[in-house]
Amino acid sequence: MADEISVLIVDDSALMRNLIGHMIEDTPGLVVAEKAMNGRFALQKIPRVNPDVICLDLEMPEMNGIEFLKERKKSGIEIPVVILSSIASRGAEITMEALSLGASDFIQKPSGSVSEDIHVVKDTLISKLLGYGGSYRKSQGKKVLTPAEYEAKTPAAKNSDVAVHFKLAAAAPAAPAQPPVRARYPSTTEIIAIGISTGGPDALRVVFSNIDADLKVPIVVVQHMPAGFTNEFAKSLDRICPLDVKEAEDGDEIRSGRILIAQGNKHLEVEKKGYGPAVARLSDSPQVSGHRPSADVLFASVAMAYTNHVLGVIMTGMGRDGAQHLGTIYKEGGMTLGQDEASAVVYGMPRVAYELGHVMEQVSLNNMARRICDVAKTAR
Repeated sequence: MADEISVLIVDDSALMRNLIGHMIEDTPGLVVAEKAMNGRFALQKIPRVNPDVICLDLEMPEMNGIEFLKERKKSGIEIPVVILSSIASRGAEITMEALSLGASDFIQKPSGSVSEDIHVVKDTLISKLLGYGGSYRKSQGKKVLTPAEYEAKTPAAKNSDVAVHFKLAAAAPAAPAQPPVRARYPSTTEIIAIGISTGGPDALRVVFSNIDADLKVPIVVVQHMPAGFTNEFAKSLDRICPLDVKEAEDGDEIRSGRILIAQGNKHLEVEKKGYGPAVARLSDSPQVSGHRPSADVLFASVAMAYTNHVLGVIMTGMGRDGAQHLGTIYKEGGMTLGQDEASAVVYGMPRVAYELGHVMEQVSLNNMARRICDVAKTAR
């Protein structure tokens, strides 16, 4: 169909190309544009097939993923790239290098370079291909599959992020509901909590590279990301951010000038007792809103610990994680911001929060750092 998002699959394993191809072809709204066994063949095929998104392996002969990304940059190719990464050896470090070279996002192969069990990350891969491919098509003035067409092709809806994505798309954006009743008025901001998913790696680079160096309020972040990658991700952000950025560890002090990134596969909560400093707490408790770490878990904990001294921010992401307990921050008297539709790769999480009446103000990505700093520095 003309409105389907076309995917170029680049992997040296014929098995992986076929497995990923089947998952794409089984998903309404996606179609395989072409397959390539390395970066060189991919570069040759791009002008002919003009894909909407590229699914790229990193470890390939002749021209690997990193070399492809460098050539892509030189050639001015703007088609978004989702990396297929392995945690083996230097996988996390190389994946972060790929992101710094312009890749949009990544998924982790479950069991190394040739993962016959790739289906276990199908929802994650499909959500990223839909998100980045759809955003790119729209930027080119092209249409995407309509919700009615999706529903006609799809069996009974599931509660996955992908299903939520199409359910949201099926309805016109609604006016926000009546905001919850506040328990108290907002007061001076003492902590900033950010929840973000699909589109997050790029978005956080934009926000944290532009954050004020003199911001005294600590920041805690849930970015949906698999275990083993968040330490390198935090290091990559630390290199471009004037504040200190690190992966959260259990017992880390919540302090001025520090940004803590939730560990992959660990919930991040904030604990505050008496007059001592607040600390980060990590847990293996069950997934919430389909995720661990979950933005809802983080938002609920900061609302409990800091009541009306919180600034909650919900940004680009598929699904609804964080939308419910951004409302808890609001109810407790905190301030809330949501990324706007025009600048979000996927207007899912912030849309749900906005329609629930939990977002006080919608902000574009390019203005988000400025607005966060302005709100956090305003005495109330």
